Amino acid sequence: MKIVAGLGSIDEYIKFAEAGADEFFCGYVPYSWSQKYGTVLPLNRREVLCYNVQLGAFSELEILSGMMKKYEKPVHLTFNSLYYIPEQYPEIAGIISQCIKIGFHSYIIADPALMVYLRENGINCEIHLSGECGEINSQMVASLAKMRLKRVIFHRKNTFEDMKAVVDKCGKKDGTEGVPEFEAFVLNEMCQFTGAFCNSLHCDEMGYLCKVPYQIGTLKTGNAGPEIFNQEINGGHLLPDGFVPDDFHSLHDFSYDSAGYLCGETGCGLCALYQLKQAGITHLKLVGRGNYTDYMEKDIRNLRMALNILRESVDEMEFRRKLKLQIFPSGCSKNCYYR
Repeated sequence: MKIVAGLGSIDEYIKFAEAGADEFFCGYVPYSWSQKYGTVLPLNRREVLCYNVQLGAFSELEILSGMMKKYEKPVHLTFNSLYYIPEQYPEIAGIISQCIKIGFHSYIIADPALMVYLRENGINCEIHLSGECGEINSQMVASLAKMRLKRVIFHRKNTFEDMKAVVDKCGKKDGTEGVPEFEAFVLNEMCQFTGAFCNSLHCDEMGYLCKVPYQIGTLKTGNAGPEIFNQEINGGHLLPDGFVPDDFHSLHDFSYDSAGYLCGETGCGLCALYQLKQAGITHLKLVGRGNYTDYMEKDIRNLRMALNILRESVDEMEFRRKLKLQIFPSGCSKNCYYR
């Protein structure tokens, strides 16, 4: 499995490449787009200018293109909005055509209409189905695969069984059509929302909806009261009352390092790597646009170490034991993507 790390600026590319990232993804929002459409008709659903979340100048892409040629690690550009207004489709096609000319050949896209528009207008780029699209089942993926998808990025709320079912049904087999690559979230930004159903604006002017205090409960019939989730465990990760964790996730204290870093503090899937591999995942999404550069570098190194442990382990039990000893000797955050 390959590591796909988020870039917030071109300054991070070399550092992350040398740390062990295999591929990258980043946003590109030309300032002309921001001037014309503001934040309510976003190109990438990350219309942030006050800190490093994405690129805003074509000259930055030109510099990044030169780095890609030297380090041979591709960068996928993201177009994550769920829909666009009609006049925007030719503008986006023009942006993509410009980017293709300087070496950017793969695009993470959430809007099926944009995929159709690109194919109908002869723009021959690689398309990765964005996790923001929120693929529901193998039938949906099979329908979208007609757009010649290079990769499907699963959203945050999938089970191993769901992912394996889609891979088995829609994955490319020898001599057959299908999707050749599948990507899953593995570190950081475990949001309570599925991207396809999030109506928050991610911009400088407003706080993110996912940061608003909340409480989750289940609706039950009869006289039973709501099942309230305990938010006191681990700074907000929601576990049901009475939840008994396994040995790996024992509720002992965890500790940050001297720089204030804790691997997987805001979302972690490292202990699930064995099952993700069994499900057919080929790429691992390490979210981090806007994160501290030093933290991201440590994330990449920890994920690379975890993959080395996975390769050397004979079974899942050995993998989890070594993972706990080598990466989580002082405990983990328990903010787990997959249980």
